[in-house]
Amino acid sequence: MRTVLRVLAAPGISPRIEAEGGIAARQTGPETVHLIGTAATPLGGDHLELVLEVLPGARLRVRSVAAMIALPARGTPDSTARWRLTVGAGAELDLDTEPTIVAGGARHRTVTELRLAPDAAVRVRERVRIGRAGEDNGHWTGDLIADIDGAESVPLLRHRLELGSGSGTDDALSAPRTLESVLRYPDDRPAETVGLTASHLPLGAGGSLFTEVGIVRPGRTEPSRAVVAARA
Repeated sequence: MRTVLRVLAAPGISPRIEAEGGIAARQTGPETVHLIGTAATPLGGDHLELVLEVLPGARLRVRSVAAMIALPARGTPDSTARWRLTVGAGAELDLDTEPTIVAGGARHRTVTELRLAPDAAVRVRERVRIGRAGEDNGHWTGDLIADIDGAESVPLLRHRLELGSGSGTDDALSAPRTLESVLRYPDDRPAETVGLTASHLPLGAGGSLFTEVGIVRPGRTEPSRAVVAARA
């Protein structure tokens, strides 16, 4: 199944929402939209296309009412989701949805592409967890690509992370299985690391990326040996 969701925010009017497939959206406040699942998606073979456009001077907050669960299908374990985010001059976008859970046997890839004006304000939070209770072999790949649009386009971030089985470690049980990442722009806080699990990294063109990864075991979350890197 192919799902397409488009949300357009403009100053002084309600966001315009267009949706087809397994995800819909409802306006829940003057500048807030909640995403709602209308069918089981993503299943293997599904593709989600989610487009958020915030016009100059507008504000948009995007939330969701429940976690999204990626499930394998009989024919293929692979599903994909692509977020296309555009934030205009003086506009603000706050994207903070419930976690994505990749079920055992599923392989899910998320690509987030962000283009923002130099004076825009953005917060993009992403949370991922591999497996439900008793499941060990899901896999997730995430790409976060951000550019600042001015007189010339300036790269802000190129970031990729893998979680779960097949994510670069020989021991499937020690592979990173949880993620929280937050991209903020603007943000001038200094770099900070918390043990082996979390880091807050300033970006060369402005803004910051916070990333925390871990290993889920029954009743606790342990540090992972994953290497987290961001390139400005």
